Formats: sequence, structure tokens, C-alpha cells
Amino acid sequence: MGQLKSKRGGLDPGVPNVQFSTNDEGPPRYFSHGIPPTIVVSDVESSASERRGSRVELRRSSVYSTLDQIPQLGHYTRTLHQQTGSRPSLEALRKAFQEKEAGVKIPTTDSGGSSLPDSGTEESKAPQEKAPVRFGWIIGVMMRCMLNIWGVILFLRLTLITSQAGIVLTCVIILMSVMVTTITGLSISAIATNGRVISGGTYFMISRSLGPEIGAPIGMLFSFANALACALNTVGFSEVVRDLMREFDVVIVDDLNDVRIVGVITVTILLLISLAGMEWESKTQILFFIVLLVSFANYFVGTIIPPTKVKQAQGIFGYNSEIFISNLTPDWRGPDGSFFRMFSIFFPAATGILSGVNICGDLKDPAIAIPKGTLGAIFWTTLSYLAVSITAASCVVRDASGNIGDILTGNITGDCVGLGCNFGGNFTECIVSQSCQYGLANTTKTLGQLSGWYYLITAGVFAASLSSALGFLVSAPKIFQCLCKDKIYPYIGVFAKGYGKNDEPLRAYILCFIIAVAFILIGELNTIAALNSNLFMCSYSLINFSCFHASFTNSPGWRPEFHYYSKWIALFGAVVAVVLMFLFTWWAALFTISVLILLCLYINYNKPKVNWGSSVQAGSYNMALSASVALSGVEDHVKNFRPQCLVLTGPPTQRPALVDFVDSFTKYTSLMICGDIIMDKDRQTRLQEATDRLVKWMNKRKVRSFYSPFTADSLRVGARNLLQASGLGKLKPNILVLGFKSNWRESSPESIEDYIKTINDTFDTNYSLCILRMMEGLDVSDQFDFEVNQGFEPDESVEKDDQQSPEKEPSDNISDKGDSDQIKTVFQNDQGKKTIDVYWIADDGGLTLLVPYLLTRRKRWSRCKVRVFIIGDEQNMEESRNEMLALLKRFRLDFNEVTVMTDSEKRPQAKNLDRFVDSLAPFRLYDEQYEGVASSKISDKEFEAFRLKSETKVRLNEIIRRNSIYAALIVVEPSCATQRLH
Repeated sequence: MGQLKSKRGGLDPGVPNVQFSTNDEGPPRYFSHGIPPTIVVSDVESSASERRGSRVELRRSSVYSTLDQIPQLGHYTRTLHQQTGSRPSLEALRKAFQEKEAGVKIPTTDSGGSSLPDSGTEESKAPQEKAPVRFGWIIGVMMRCMLNIWGVILFLRLTLITSQAGIVLTCVIILMSVMVTTITGLSISAIATNGRVISGGTYFMISRSLGPEIGAPIGMLFSFANALACALNTVGFSEVVRDLMREFDVVIVDDLNDVRIVGVITVTILLLISLAGMEWESKTQILFFIVLLVSFANYFVGTIIPPTKVKQAQGIFGYNSEIFISNLTPDWRGPDGSFFRMFSIFFPAATGILSGVNICGDLKDPAIAIPKGTLGAIFWTTLSYLAVSITAASCVVRDASGNIGDILTGNITGDCVGLGCNFGGNFTECIVSQSCQYGLANTTKTLGQLSGWYYLITAGVFAASLSSALGFLVSAPKIFQCLCKDKIYPYIGVFAKGYGKNDEPLRAYILCFIIAVAFILIGELNTIAALNSNLFMCSYSLINFSCFHASFTNSPGWRPEFHYYSKWIALFGAVVAVVLMFLFTWWAALFTISVLILLCLYINYNKPKVNWGSSVQAGSYNMALSASVALSGVEDHVKNFRPQCLVLTGPPTQRPALVDFVDSFTKYTSLMICGDIIMDKDRQTRLQEATDRLVKWMNKRKVRSFYSPFTADSLRVGARNLLQASGLGKLKPNILVLGFKSNWRESSPESIEDYIKTINDTFDTNYSLCILRMMEGLDVSDQFDFEVNQGFEPDESVEKDDQQSPEKEPSDNISDKGDSDQIKTVFQNDQGKKTIDVYWIADDGGLTLLVPYLLTRRKRWSRCKVRVFIIGDEQNMEESRNEMLALLKRFRLDFNEVTVMTDSEKRPQAKNLDRFVDSLAPFRLYDEQYEGVASSKISDKEFEAFRLKSETKVRLNEIIRRNSIYAALIVVEPSCATQRLH
């Protein structure tokens, strides 16, 4: 074994030993079978027992190791509530070496590894608690789904639906419901296998697929739907209990209030079972499942047993082809007698398919359990519904009196009415008077009467209704708890708290209990079922649309392990679900969609700070990419010209006025890019963090702009590269916006040369140029305690700041005060009835007029009057003014005030001219012996050559000061702007 030694001849205590598995005959060998060679990183003082530690410890990487970390799941886990270790960054490794060289002790864990946040996975040193309960696909999903699908509709409403719709249409209703649920089940399976699914079920999947805008509202509605389904099944159970009480002549108050009382007591007991924990709830569900299987066996045996006289009086005559044929066609009765009304009453029977998904946080492997369990439950329950409907309609006539005397031999006369006449039953009297109490169309007890033992079916009703109610009572709080943890809606965070090893949402249980009690007090099963159908249909529609949208956007992140789905079938399922919502109960559909829209609008207004990599984001990318590519093939035209600005702001937080000014005329109109040329090496290492902070600042300020940092050695190099590389296709800047350099005298020659040559490069690259000057200056860095960007400030100031506070943070590390206060600038104020003065001295193509026009389209500038100043002579003053008005009218600009400056050619005042000459003194090269030598200063020859033009500009300055002293904004197009500057 070799050891690394320090230059002093001993072992370097700061560098770990790197040991290779070798033999004595040569270099390390790499084996293709058996145990692979292992690289062991250890300290010199490590004992032999430590070196024989666990495999995880042996393979843990040190910050000083040159070896890469092995791939680990923790490196790729990024969820909202959990973030485990990540791969060490280069910055972390460099920092560790720098601290080591400086003699700073690096804290280590007990295992000897570095405690850097990026250094690898962490192992809990606390004693392990008992693992929470986790379920497989049979008990956790399939059995739970079957129990929720086998609800009160099966035992209390299926025979009534069959009697009204007939066998054929009932099968259509069942198969249409199964079609929707199967398509939804396939979509659920695809979404559930596309990444990790935690607690929250349907809400979690929709929100992570379609984003919070759709996911959060449907999470709220679906939680409510589950609470409503709990009330639905509890009311069904209460009806059965009330009927049993009537058989024994027990009455508490009356029919309706008895249902309410029994329902409230029942849901309270279910709440206590739920509060006991998932383990008790699961055991209770297993018991219910066994009772249901016994009830089904009892029912099918009863259909085979020859009916007694009592059963015949109730309309039960056993399997008979005449009864089967008679019940094939529909027989609509009463106010509920329609296909879609029957459909809406039945559909809640199919809504239990999400029961397994809703507790996905308690499953061992949701990606496997959800597809197998959900689709398996749909298959077996579909067979059971079809079998019960067909067998009941093959054995029972629609109307019967229940009077045993009506089936005695000899009672049949020539006036006998009804199918019972063919089997010795005369039910004419009750049929004519419409007072029949028995038969397929008149009682909810048909399955019990048809079965082998009546009370086993009653037990089945109890098991079905209670298991479904319990399942929904458990599902609703878990979905709502996940929604509350995401902190999307206000005032509901109190329900996010969980208790115990399974993180049970006890507070959400109480809320769900209150909602369920409120609907139990309605006491009408059909009314609750119609509203419940709409809520679940809405959820199913969005689940299917989530699957379609994720597939349609072709996001690389959409890689479900479950492949047996189709995006077009998912879209079909979504459309069918929406159509059925309105066909079931149109007012309930409108109510559901209205609430959904209001919840969506709140989120769009509030814009929660979450990023789940939703398919909506992927769709936005696709649309933006397609539009950008399509735009590249469109030729430029003057009508479509937009001022697309590259603004050299530095960190936007330092020059908010420059940002606000450009945003005033580009917002919602054209492109804006804030360019930041970084020449500070320390700031480059935190570039991504700084970028995120500055983008957050712009978003909070509601500035619609991109932030583009660029590292360069000088302002000119950075600006030149940004000019060439910024933008995408036709979305490319065409205007460079600079702040006016006000500190010429204090700046170094290199800084001035950079600024001037940047302007020259702007024209060379065919960009327009805009320079903003404000009397109070643009930079606000002196209000905060941070360094300035060297590319935008004189070197002297930087050096001075460095000497005074060498430990200051870089400019992108601006204090929280700068982020929260959002410094208000003049461009954020209402400008009132001030003027925008445009000095259109040279023909620049109209940009000088376009910017003021765009400003006046904003609310803050809308009352400002634009005044246009042009150059002319006194003789042709009126003619020049009329020509300009005609030109403005041709441009469709409502600028009616044009002033012709006839005194622009006059010589400026002596004091102003002297002030101009004095300001140039530091930049003059007076000694002619340096003539011909390269220099950035102005020679006497150049000064004389431009004397006339300079005097013209000084005179223009006098005119501007005289005419525009109270203007809100002055826009000037100097004639020298189109020439190359020197």
C-alpha cells in the first residue's frame, strides 16, 4: 500500500490516504466478476476496524479527494418538502482547499467526512423509530378501490336504475362510467409512474403536472368532493338503518330526521376510527371486504334457489327469459325518469378508483401499486355491477304487491295486468293504482329479498357504505393536508400539521367531519349524488387532460414507466367528462366550474412561488420556441418595427431609473434585456445566485425584462459581445441604452475610451443608441453598503471604496432593504399634464418620435403633451411647421404642437462657451510636439475643426434650458449621433 507524503518528508495530516486494492505482482487489477476493486479514503490514524466499516462509509467521498462521487439518488431528489444531499460543487471544493491552506479547521462528521452541505448523503445518528405502516398494491390500492366502488349505489340504487333504464341502457350506463374511469385509471397510472408520488394523491399529481394554477383549485374541490362522498355513503347507510328500525316499529322522530341522527352518529364513529391511525383503518377495511364477499356469495346463491310463495308475492320468480326480455327496454317513471338522471345517480358508484391514489404516501411502491391495483379494481367491480344488474333483472318483475294472496292459484282473471300474470301472480290492483311496494321498480330491498339470507345483504350494505364512507373520510384530509403544506391559499396552513409516525392530519380530519355532517343534514341521497358526480367528473377531466398535456408537450421529463396509455384517448376522456357534467346536472356543473375559475384567478393574481416543472411550463416553452422559429422566416417591415432594447444597467438594483425608463415604453410591447458586464472575479463565482436575486427583484418590481450577465475584462469587450450575441432570431435587440457618464473628470483615460468606443461599436453593429441623463444621476449604490460594478464607475471610486471597506459584499449581494423597499423613481410617478419635448434636429428614421409616442400610451404619461422642436429660418418658418405637421399626421401621431427654432444658428453666450471650453481643458493636448502621436486627448487641430459644430451644440443647450425647464422628459436627436465619434 502506498501513502501520500508531504514535502517535509512526513505524512501530510491534511491529505487522506488513497488505497487501491492490488496484488504483489503488479499494478491494480479491475475485475469483471465478484467484488469490484474499492478505493478507500481514510485518515492515517484510522484503525483497522474503521477501515473495515460499511461499504457506504468506504465509498464516501472526501472534499480533498480527486475522485468523483458515485451516482446517488439523493443527488437527484428535489421535492418541495425534502431536499437531501447534492453533488459537491467546484466552488465548495475550491473553498475547502482555500480554507485548508489558510489554516481554517473544516468541521467533519463522526465518520470522518466533511460536513459541507454538498459533500454527500447524511446518515441519521438518532435511534431509528418504528417504521410507519406501508401497504402493497392489493390491500393498499385494489381492495381499497373495490370497497369504495362497492358503495350504497350498488345495494340501494342499482336495481331501481335497472328498472327504469332497462338492462340494455343500464349496461350502457355502467360501461360508459367504466370507460371514463378506465381512461382516467390509465392516465393516473402514467402520471403516478412518472416520478415520485408523495402524500396528496390526485391533487399532488394534477398540481405537479399542470402547475399550481390548475392543481390547487382542483385539490380544493377534490378534497370537498371526498368529504361529500363520505356524507353520501353515510346517508345511504342511515337509510338502511332507518328501514330496519321500521321493521321493528322503532321511530326516533320521523323518516328524514332519523336519517340525520343516525348519519351524524355514524360519521362520528368513523372519525374515531380514522383518528386511531391508518393501521386500525386498514384492519377495519379488511373486515368490511370479507363481509362484502360473503354478501355477494349470498346474493348469487339466492338467485339460484327456487323462490318461495313469499318471494313470488314480492315479484321474484327466478331466472326466466320472459322477465329478462321484458326488462331489456326502459320504463321511465317519476321526475327522475331520464337516462342522464339515472347516469348521474349511478356515477358515484364508479368514483372510488382514486382511493388508492389518495393515500399514495402510505404505499410501499406507488409506481407499481397504483396501476395494478386501480385497473384490477375497475375490472372486478365492473363485472360485479354488470352481473348484479343482469341477474336481478332476469329474476324480478318491475311491479309486485307483496301480498301473498295475489299469487294463490285461481286468482288470475282475464283482466290481469302485468308480467306477473304469466307466473301466477295477479298484481293488477297495485299496478293500476300505482301503489305497488315491491318489485324491481319500487323498493331498494330487492337484492336482500332475492338473496339466500336477507340480513347478510343488509350486512353487505353496512360494509359497503361504511367502508366507502371511511375511505373517503381518510382521503379528503390527506389531500387537503398536502394542499395546505404547499401554502398556495391563505389561512389554511393550520391544517397542514401532521401527527404521529404517519403524519396523520388530525385537524383536517375534524374539518372533513364538519363538512360531512353539514351534508348529512340534507338527508337526500339523490341530491347529494348529483352534486358529487359533477365534482368527481371535474377531477377526472383534469386528470386526463394532465396526461394529455404532459404527453403533447414532448417534455424530456415525461417518462412514465407505465406505457399503456394514449394521449388522444386521455383527451377524449377529458372532453367526455366535461360533457357529462353538463348532461348530469347543468346547474351543478356551472357552479363547479365557476368556483374552479375563481380559485384559478386568485392563484394567477397571487402567483405563488412554486416551481414543479409542470407541463404548462413545457407547453409555454414549446409555443415560445415555435413562435420564435416562425418569426425568423418573416422579413422585417417598418410597420412591425419595435424598439427592442439592450440596456447596460449593470446590476439592475443599482440603476432602477434606467430600468424603469426603458420598461415604460417596452412593457407588453417589445423586448428588453438588462445587460450586466461583470469584471469582478469574486462576483463571478456567485453568478447564478446573483442572477436569481436580481431576476426576483425585477419580477417584484413588475419589470418585464431579461437579465443577461456577461463576464469580460472591460466594458467595451462585454458590450461588444452582448451586442452581437444577445437575443434569439428576430427577438434581438436593435437599440443600445446607456446611462450618461457624468464623472468624466474623475474617470481614468481607459474608462473614458471604453465608453466612447462602446458608442462607436454600437453604430458599427447597426444598433440605434439611446443615452439617458438625469440631473440627480442614475446610480443609487451610495444608498447601500456594497461595491459598485467597475464597468460602470470610475476606477478612483472603486479603489476608494475598497480601501475603506475591503470586506464589503459584491453589488449583487444587495441587502434585503434594497430588495424589499423597491426604490421609487421618477418614472414610476404620474407625470400629470407636463410636456415631453422632442428636439428632432436630424432625420434618424423616426425613433426620436416613436419613444415619446410609446410613453404616452402608458397611464402615467397619458396626460403629457408632446411638443416637437425643429430647426428652420424665419422666412420659411410657417412652411416648415406645416410640413412637419403633415409628416406627423402621415405618421398617425397626434402631436399638434410644433415649434420652429429660428435662432439655433446664433452664436452662444460667451459665458456658456467659456464653460464648455473649460470643461474640455483636462482632455486637451496643447503641446504640438505630440502631434501625430496616438492619444485619446483632443489636439488643437481637432478642436478647431469641430469648433463650429461645438458652438452649435452649446447654442442648442441654451435653447433647451430656455424652453424645456419644466418638461417631464426631453428627447434630443443631435446631428452628430449619426457620425462616428472621436
